[in-house]
Amino acid sequence: MPIDRAAPRRRLLLKGLAVAPLAVGVRSGLAHPAVAGEARTLSFSHTHTGERLRVVYFVDGAYQPGPLAEVEHLLRDFRTGDEHRIDPALLDTLYALCGACGGRTFEIISGYRSPQTNAMLRKTGGGGVATRSLHMDGRAIDVRLAGVDTSRLRAAGIALGRGGVGYYRDADFVHIDTGRPRTW
Repeated sequence: MPIDRAAPRRRLLLKGLAVAPLAVGVRSGLAHPAVAGEARTLSFSHTHTGERLRVVYFVDGAYQPGPLAEVEHLLRDFRTGDEHRIDPALLDTLYALCGACGGRTFEIISGYRSPQTNAMLRKTGGGGVATRSLHMDGRAIDVRLAGVDTSRLRAAGIALGRGGVGYYRDADFVHIDTGRPRTW
């Protein structure tokens, strides 16, 4: 049987790839949220509806359908009542931000937006609302983190490098999305 001289190098490469995500998290000062056995919990308070939710959305390496449905209901378009699937990666980003900032409860300004609501906000809200907003895909949220200055939340979001981070100082909230990394 021939000797596979490349095997040790492949093992070393695969081992390096396995720890690379953890190294990125440590280097940025943020814990990596995707530890397989770790249960992930988020707490929310909706500023427009007054609803509150504390949910364990990830357990034993799997997203939990029931809790995800609860999050989708809470993050619905509160103007129309329309619900939409929320990208679990968005929840993972919020989870990482909680860990990085030490906050506990996200105050929701805006979650999912129906196309009708997005169009209305574009007409009445000025130029701050994108025509093809990721809010309409369940991939964006506008939040505050109770007890954490929004400028600190913004800095932590940028350090994650996972998606878009918008800072609205006057309105005191941060936009987080799972699109390409960018800031405004």
